[in-house]
Amino acid sequence: MGKDYYAILEINNNATDFDIKKAYRRLALKHHPRSNSHARAPELFTLLAEAFDVLSDPRKKATYDKFGEEGLKGGIPSVLGVNGAWTSGYVYHGNADETFRQFFGGDNPFADFYTADGKEVNTGFSSLRGQKEKIQDPPIERDLHLALEDLYYGCTKKIKISRRVMNEDGHTSSIRDKILTFNVKPGWNEGTRITFPKEGDQGPNNIPADIVFVIRQKRHPHFVRQNDDLCYTEHISLEKALTGFSVEVETLDGRLLNIPINDIVHPEYTKVVTGEGMPLANSPSRRGDLIIRFITQFPDKLSAEKKLLLKQALSKSIMTA
Repeated sequence: MGKDYYAILEINNNATDFDIKKAYRRLALKHHPRSNSHARAPELFTLLAEAFDVLSDPRKKATYDKFGEEGLKGGIPSVLGVNGAWTSGYVYHGNADETFRQFFGGDNPFADFYTADGKEVNTGFSSLRGQKEKIQDPPIERDLHLALEDLYYGCTKKIKISRRVMNEDGHTSSIRDKILTFNVKPGWNEGTRITFPKEGDQGPNNIPADIVFVIRQKRHPHFVRQNDDLCYTEHISLEKALTGFSVEVETLDGRLLNIPINDIVHPEYTKVVTGEGMPLANSPSRRGDLIIRFITQFPDKLSAEKKLLLKQALSKSIMTA
């Protein structure tokens, strides 16, 4: 009686192609001579490879299902008119390692655990009972550029990614799109990291990488952010610097602040408006400060008369101070 390839793979004769591949994957790893020291491991490993080579090929499988191993290997006389069957005998090439490598995508999953001379590297592999320990791919980082308004109010972002996903057969894959959605909280800072665990490319022998988005703040036309504070620069004349004025600042939420400046604006002078900065990430109801800095524009030149008047005015102010 010929070999029962279905029994060798521990499946029934109604098994689907997916069942056949799944069974070979499990048993080939279990009985591989490098992971199983049993005396019959090489023999079983070769039988598994032959069974898979036959049952995974539709033409060989059709012949085997109808005529058994004898008909498959002995050849089918063409006078029988068997549709799709071979007329010449099947001979397994005998290289179980080659079948194993082809199934696992061309690379031997055990290669990482052995040196060139065949000695095993001590990686804890033996405790896995024939299965290669999966290692997670390094994180994939991408910058996410957001407007200052997005970080002020908070927002919801949806980002489409394309990644490799394993198919149901367990060893082939395809490219599929996925939408990643997350909420940006008010007050998040530059450098905040949003992690989507294991959303990278899938593979038979790896743990998918984490996908990490790193917040980057776009340049704003009016404000410069410093942690939770907002800095605003106002250009003023020398006259205003000495005599006083008001600054109008439109906030990120559209309000117009009118801020009186009654002090003399010297080069180091700043005006701090409490509570008009960015929301605090850990307490959004609180705000940082608005810091107004000034750049004083000096006249390019003064006439002799204006210089005299200015000198007199300044000398009087110093005397009365």
